[in-house]
Amino acid sequence: MRRVVLERQGPPDVMRVVEAAEPEPAGGEVLVRVAVAGVNVVDLFQRSGAYRVALPFTPGMEGAGEVLRTGDGVEGVRPGDRVAWMGPSASYATHCVVAADRLVPVPDGVSDEDAAAVLVHGMTAHMLATDVVPLGGGDTCLVHAAGGGVGGLLCRLASLRGARVIGTASTPAKAKAARESGADEVVDYSGGHFADRVLELTGGRGVDVVYDAVGRDTFAEGLTCLRPRGTFVSYGQTGGPVGAVDLNALGGTLFLTKPSLGRYDPTPELTRRRAAAVLGMVGELRPRVHAAHPLAEAPAAHRAIESREAAGKVLIRPAG
Repeated sequence: MRRVVLERQGPPDVMRVVEAAEPEPAGGEVLVRVAVAGVNVVDLFQRSGAYRVALPFTPGMEGAGEVLRTGDGVEGVRPGDRVAWMGPSASYATHCVVAADRLVPVPDGVSDEDAAAVLVHGMTAHMLATDVVPLGGGDTCLVHAAGGGVGGLLCRLASLRGARVIGTASTPAKAKAARESGADEVVDYSGGHFADRVLELTGGRGVDVVYDAVGRDTFAEGLTCLRPRGTFVSYGQTGGPVGAVDLNALGGTLFLTKPSLGRYDPTPELTRRRAAAVLGMVGELRPRVHAAHPLAEAPAAHRAIESREAAGKVLIRPAG
């Protein structure tokens, strides 16, 4: 087998492809042949040193492929099954071992590419639009980074639920992607000063919800876009951490939350339920893939996300 390894943390080029022995699944685990691996921001943090990891390290927490072998005690999964997964799995590889309770079946008619493109991002968007703040007709939401992976799917889900969607984007290409994903209006936020335009679009009322995956660069101004008793949802920090928050900035009438999938779906059963819901909506969600890279181009995959060039999901095809 082949896998991506980093022996030190640093810039994208610390990742290299090596030959390795095919692993054996232990009890409760399965060996899968990886058809497609998803690239996520957490992979970049682990590679760069923002998150500490034990070295040598193979990135990857999401993928889709075929079950090859099962370890002792595994039930309900057998060789030949098409599956997707999320969680620590070293998925930047031709083969990887995954805990059986992390697997979800891929329905007939859903490609491996779509399964890997929609799983983590789609489940995050689903949590945000249905659980954190259940959107419906009459609601207006502001979605930052609406041309990205989670942002685009969140725009689609919000639109499907009847909400009005105002997206933000930093380039014309991402603005186009946001509109195609369901944003009713798109605001350029590349230089800040987006709040005036958002308030103009809402007749001065403000939005019901701000969904923010950027963090430091958009937090303070985003608060001013909310109507009284509106909710600010901070679910990422691609622009840097927000830091200390002055509660007085909430004005006594705003709500602030920082959700995570692990807290909303703390058991394998809940995770599989949401995954099944998202995979069953692939046709409606229409996941956008920015690019699919071979293993040797893992550095390019990371650079596409770091540069904010990617308009959609970035994937790795280990056999490519």
